[in-house]
Amino acid sequence: MTHMLSAPRHAVSVPPASARGGRRGVGGAVVAGPLFLVAGVAQGLARDGFDFTRNAISQLALGEAGWIQTVNFLLTGALLIAGAAGLRRVLRGGAGGVWGPVLVGVFGASFWAAALFPADAGAGFPEGSPDVAAISGHGAVHMAAGMAGYLALCAAFLVLARPLAARGHRGWARASRLAPVAVLAGFGASAASVLAFTAGAGLGLLGLAAVTARLATARADR
Repeated sequence: MTHMLSAPRHAVSVPPASARGGRRGVGGAVVAGPLFLVAGVAQGLARDGFDFTRNAISQLALGEAGWIQTVNFLLTGALLIAGAAGLRRVLRGGAGGVWGPVLVGVFGASFWAAALFPADAGAGFPEGSPDVAAISGHGAVHMAAGMAGYLALCAAFLVLARPLAARGHRGWARASRLAPVAVLAGFGASAASVLAFTAGAGLGLLGLAAVTARLATARADR
């Protein structure tokens, strides 16, 4: 009788094949950030009039070649959402298994919103644009989406610290808890330096790639 009662408890465990599929799915979140940054930096270096000390990467979606950055936004969002789905499978039934993937998914969706509602021209980009421009409706939505997305990312770092600690990766857990500080510090300094904003956003993207990669391989290391 005891054996019969205990059997269903084993039935809810994640099959090895499902866990492997989840780890492959997390790869979307691992590559999304580096891919977005490499594509953004390459465009910034190639586009006439773009200055990393004055312009945000989001502005690369403006102008004749802006479609490249729009695709970059859409692809990054898709990879992050796919990564969130894989993360859900990896963390299923454990710490952070619900809110971690949800928050990463919200972060991914913010990139889609940024693609649909482009940033405003300004600071001389695209060439001929005024240094100071009024905020348009689509520009306001773009900024709101970015703010919501990065707040979700900061919350995701805090949530994902729990499964990292539970798997014995306490150093990674501490780093995950500190990552929001670096992101928010960069955003806080954006009024003085666009580079600070870009650095904060970039650290968030690279930090998520590192944390999700660690979680994707953590089970195999135990």
